[in-house]
Amino acid sequence: MTSPSSVDDDRGCLRLVLAVPLVLLTLLAVCFCWAALIIHSSGSWDDDAYAGITLACVLAIGAAGAVVGVWLLPSVRRVMGWGWTGPAVVSGVIAVIRYLAAS
Repeated sequence: MTSPSSVDDDRGCLRLVLAVPLVLLTLLAVCFCWAALIIHSSGSWDDDAYAGITLACVLAIGAAGAVVGVWLLPSVRRVMGWGWTGPAVVSGVIAVIRYLAAS
């Protein structure tokens, strides 16, 4: 038996196709995390700011969870390493910390 030729190996193309949803979801997670970090309340009475922080944190955590969920699919895990999920997971952890600090 011979090993498959490099022409038959489609991991590069598959990685490119699977990177699109991971990169888009990671960008969403980072943007929502950034929004949660720049929203500041004027005081303890500022319920709208706290609601905005909570919403941004929940959306960042949800997008980071979606990245991990997509990565857990066997076809994605086969060609992409944990490094692809790193930025989304970090932004999700920052969003959790921000959420806990705001509440």
